Amino acid sequence: MLLVVWIAVAVLAVVVLGVLAYGLVGALRRLTGELAAFDRELAPVRSQLQATAARAADTRSSP
Repeated sequence: MLLVVWIAVAVLAVVVLGVLAYGLVGALRRLTGELAAFDRELAPVRSQLQATAARAADTRSSP
């Protein structure tokens, strides 16, 4: 009888760990998508900032 209890506990632990792993993988996938979208949204701002920095560097180097 005690063996059945231990097997049930082990199965339950594996199920709980599986659910946690599934949730973590899903959260990681969503985070990766959010970071990709953020990078796409930030790309124009980044290029504009780089162009402005280049213009500022040219302005400082030519008196």
